[in-house]
Amino acid sequence: MTVRILTGNESAAWGARLARVQVVAAYPITPQSPVVETISAWVQAGELPAEFIAVESEHSAMSVCIGASTAGARTFTATSSNGLAYMTEQIWWAAGARLPIVMCVANRSLAAPWNVLNDQQDSMSVRDAGWIQLHCRDNQEILDTVVQAYRIAERLNLPVMVCYDGFLLSHTAMPVEVPTPEAVDAFLPPRPAPLQVIDPADPRNIGPVVIADRRRDAGGVLRGGYMELRAAHHEALLSALDVVAETADEWERSTGRSTGGLVVQHRLDDAEVVLVAAGSLVTQLTLVADGLRDRGVAVGVLGIRCYRPFPVEALRERLSGVRAALVFDKALSYGYAGPIAADLRAALYGVDGAPAVYGAVCGLGGREVTPEALTDAALSALADARAGVRERAVAWVGRLSEEVSR
Repeated sequence: MTVRILTGNESAAWGARLARVQVVAAYPITPQSPVVETISAWVQAGELPAEFIAVESEHSAMSVCIGASTAGARTFTATSSNGLAYMTEQIWWAAGARLPIVMCVANRSLAAPWNVLNDQQDSMSVRDAGWIQLHCRDNQEILDTVVQAYRIAERLNLPVMVCYDGFLLSHTAMPVEVPTPEAVDAFLPPRPAPLQVIDPADPRNIGPVVIADRRRDAGGVLRGGYMELRAAHHEALLSALDVVAETADEWERSTGRSTGGLVVQHRLDDAEVVLVAAGSLVTQLTLVADGLRDRGVAVGVLGIRCYRPFPVEALRERLSGVRAALVFDKALSYGYAGPIAADLRAALYGVDGAPAVYGAVCGLGGREVTPEALTDAALSALADARAGVRERAVAWVGRLSEEVSR
């Protein structure tokens, strides 16, 4: 393999190129646009034999991917923020139709008010739509995860969203090891036949209206109703917990690089407090933990790579014996809590000796998250844990005082 200096967006494009995508649908939106711009240049130059389709909206981009994937093509697109919100109807369709589409999301805040900088509210807003969601810490993981995503998607007939932080990764350049096409071909075989039947001699509806109850088809075979289909979709997502981990292990054997599977961990042994997050913030937290360890403070880090399906057992195992978990969310389930914090509380509910789970919201709309602020938040959590505090209000890291005008 060769080492290139790549932005996160270029890394995503290289992942799609190495996966030998056949159809790319594109509509620009900051900070995602350079992904498809890079791919379009390769297609025009004849370096990537793919159909590049420029559309008039994000809704149309996902519609193109749905059609191409249904026909058996390996498809790709990318988006951000309100672009993802605009294609939400088709996000649900792609998942419900069990199509192995891969889409990169350069995470960005949602409007209104308008803001083009990073948080994770966009992908979190569709976390229940039935897609696998994988988060990346750095540009190397973006490339590696896009390739892995196709293997996962095509094995399970489920779409995969590869998420990475806008600007913090999308426009930041760093060294990335790019494997040879031959190495990726050995890891990722051609797409198998699609789940849907498309045959002019045997015409069928795709995604037809399905009634609630089971019924027999024209051949007399008893078929599942709407609820059975949703249950099968849910079970396929749960099986992704094994498939994501196995795929990461196989990638590590192939390339020598580990992407962590479901979660990544740092200095968890003997940790009193564990700092939890997804995306590039995990890298920041490892530096914070190292600094606190140098001061004799037992802090570890647990990064969530696979957010959907939620890795309940992996989190329970790694947080066993810990006093408290402090979750840093770059998103908010308005009126409740940060989404990762809420999910972690649910995962640990009823577990003997489970740690207290504290929530912290940070980085919304690109608000700077400093090492000092993260360190202060970790020390505050440790003090509360030692005092036996089990529940506390959400901490707003980096927010100004209540007296500031709204």
